[in-house]
Amino acid sequence: MNIQKITFGNGCFWCTEAVFQSLKGVTSVTSGYMGGKVLNPTYEQVCTGASGHAEVIHLEYDADVISLDELLLVFFKTHNPTTLNRQGNDVGTQYRSAIFYYTDEQKQASEAMIKTLTNEHVFDDPIVTEITPASEFYSAEDYHQNYFNDNPNKSYCAFVIQPKLNKFAKEFKDKIKPELL
Repeated sequence: MNIQKITFGNGCFWCTEAVFQSLKGVTSVTSGYMGGKVLNPTYEQVCTGASGHAEVIHLEYDADVISLDELLLVFFKTHNPTTLNRQGNDVGTQYRSAIFYYTDEQKQASEAMIKTLTNEHVFDDPIVTEITPASEFYSAEDYHQNYFNDNPNKSYCAFVIQPKLNKFAKEFKDKIKPELL
């Protein structure tokens, strides 16, 4: 196994966690916070926007099974990377589109993906995703972890996350863990 890590900020971590948990080659997904100035932030502090953190998912993946480019494509196609500090009804710096990289290769791959998506006019508006060196990752509170799987009948899961998963499954069916199909 060739285990690598990367951290993505792509809106509410409840939605993004569920998407990335379903991918072949992703070995762990942890919801949390990165990119701020407060030590050990709480969800409440992050929600104010004052801590400077983004809601993120920290991924560990087997690069022999899924490539960084494949993860980046899923990242860009499962949120709106063209809205600054906003994902749908979620507004604030904590919902910014961000890639927190751990290696120069990850930085270069992220920049190249943005260039490709821009040149191919995949989005109508410019991509505003920040590409930033990873900083201290803070795991979110326990009740945020595995949220969709633990709460499938909650209204947010049924009306927001499930449609997002359905759309994701149509486009990336070949990347989904077979036991989830």
